[in-house]
Amino acid sequence: MSSDFIIDVNDADFEYEVVAYSQNVPVVVDFWATWCKPCKVMDPILERLVIEGQGAFRLARVDVDQNPNLAMRFSVRNIPTVKAFSSGVVVGEFVGSQPEARLREFVGKITPPSPLSLALEKAESLLREHQWSEGEKTFRSILEQEPGNPVGLLGLSKILLGQGKASEAAQILHNFPASRQYNDAEVLMPLADTLLAYQNNKLDDETDLDAAFRNSIQLANRGNFPAALDGLFDILRSNKKFRNGKARLVALALFDIMGEDDRDIRQYRSELASILF
Repeated sequence: MSSDFIIDVNDADFEYEVVAYSQNVPVVVDFWATWCKPCKVMDPILERLVIEGQGAFRLARVDVDQNPNLAMRFSVRNIPTVKAFSSGVVVGEFVGSQPEARLREFVGKITPPSPLSLALEKAESLLREHQWSEGEKTFRSILEQEPGNPVGLLGLSKILLGQGKASEAAQILHNFPASRQYNDAEVLMPLADTLLAYQNNKLDDETDLDAAFRNSIQLANRGNFPAALDGLFDILRSNKKFRNGKARLVALALFDIMGEDDRDIRQYRSELASILF
């Protein structure tokens, strides 16, 4: 029974047996060595916990002497080092031998991969391709099943902003849950707030640059991001600190929605950097 849940992995099969496997079942990776006395104390406890778990997670053991590249890749400087993988990424770790109570707590806190992972992958693909309408339907379906999913909330916010639906996007972003995606949500807030102000006719209108800014936001509201960015760059060439940095922050949010797969994004980032620095 234990052989199904406890395996030894190496450089050749780590991607498949740990990273890919963790897309379905969490994997606890134990970096150890034959000469490590603390490892000999802790390892039997880990093995017992994985057997008790009956497949709730897998234990993958990496001999650091035999696999120095893996140790280097994951910055293992002391052993035992234990890292938990879920959905292909490290979600928890500790260094040094731990008592059984601590190990049980660690294992119990590992978040299993979401059953919605495939749907999220599809939704994010639609977002990258700027298929706003279909992407919105997919993200909404995900959030119906898991309302607080931060990846889903972030994706839906981008999809809404891509269509000029600023009110709902702003509401989501200003009530975003604490998560790894929170900083990404903060990047989008200036665009959501500015689009909302434009739609409510509340943008400043005192100078020629204000008029140019309004025109750029109008273009962004219509989904014409390249033209909006060209206008924002012209404003920044005249005043890098326009409206307390609002033009720069809106441009950065547009970059985020366009995505790194956009064919022109590198050029736009380079142009903004040359303007600002």
